[in-house]
Amino acid sequence: MSVAGSPAVGYLDAAATAPLRPEARAAMLAVLEGGQANASSVHSPGFRARELVEGARARIARAVGATPGEVIFTSGGTEANSLAIVGLALARPRGRHIVTTAIEHSSVLESCRYLERVFGFELTVLPVDADGLVDQGAAAQAIRPDTTLVSVGLANGEIGTVQSLGELAARASGLGVTVHTDAVQAAAALPVSFGSGAPPGAAPDPSAWPGRSVDALTVASHKFGGPQGVGALIVRAHLPIEPIIHGGGQERGARSGTENVAGIAGFAAAVAALTGQIGSTALALMDSRDELIARLLAEVPGAALTGHASERLPGHASFTISGVSGESLLVALDTAGVAVSSGSACAAGKSEPSPVLLALGLSDELAQTAVRFSLAEPLAPATLDRIIQVLRAEVLRG
Repeated sequence: MSVAGSPAVGYLDAAATAPLRPEARAAMLAVLEGGQANASSVHSPGFRARELVEGARARIARAVGATPGEVIFTSGGTEANSLAIVGLALARPRGRHIVTTAIEHSSVLESCRYLERVFGFELTVLPVDADGLVDQGAAAQAIRPDTTLVSVGLANGEIGTVQSLGELAARASGLGVTVHTDAVQAAAALPVSFGSGAPPGAAPDPSAWPGRSVDALTVASHKFGGPQGVGALIVRAHLPIEPIIHGGGQERGARSGTENVAGIAGFAAAVAALTGQIGSTALALMDSRDELIARLLAEVPGAALTGHASERLPGHASFTISGVSGESLLVALDTAGVAVSSGSACAAGKSEPSPVLLALGLSDELAQTAVRFSLAEPLAPATLDRIIQVLRAEVLRG
């Protein structure tokens, strides 16, 4: 189904930002046209704004099997990751040891390094294999009695690999260690639950994860087709958390700052709209993704898939293409009306190769040939043909 307000047909960068869903746009317009008010104000417009924020909190909580009191609104996934890592570690420093992986989003790794640099935490960075998977056994052994926090992402936005957290989370839980997962990419593409397997009122879904194996989970509005600049940290109500933004004490004291009422309403509308069709959408995207992968590997010289061949996000296909720079591929595709990226949008414009690709064992030179396709909807046959044509021409041009 085409999303209203989508960019041109060739927009294949949903992992950076998904096209705005019509439900989100309508929800935001309703707030803006109804009159802006501060959700902390003690008057009728303020009360209405508070009702919108709390209603959105309840909708997002319901979608992921959490309770409303476990949802903390933030300015996006980056802030939510920082709040989870810094806030949880400082509020409950068991032994000042943190475990994470080499392929985490920069907001996770930089937050861990901040704790290491400023507060003297010890950091263990787990390696990954050539497909981007963490060795669960080795990871579990890295957790110690003095470990404060474990943070491992559910899915990687650059290479699409989806992790299993079972053994790692079980080991951490058994030792009373707090577990955080960056679910920014996964939650908008796969059944993700913060509860015992399914959101309240829904039948148990064995494919929904990570469930109660984690204590904190990060989501971001714009991956669901909501507005940019809004996200949430979902965290167990019993866990203390040290704020990283201080001020008026909004969000139950966990995150100060006037709430973005229109953005929060759009966020909740997008989550509610997508959650009901996430299974069928995933299946459709997987078929299109697999066709793209098969054709590109068969028809574009030097192409190699990055990330796991099957344990990957439904609409995600990422490659290196030896002998040609990733930048030239992006420019050629953009000129042809196809928008893609070379990896994380948060690292766009940097000249050095991606740390994620280097962690897979790729050389600097090969890592700089990366190109990522992330689909918001299945590819039209003409668009797929055009992608192959452009990539072949660039490779053959040398």
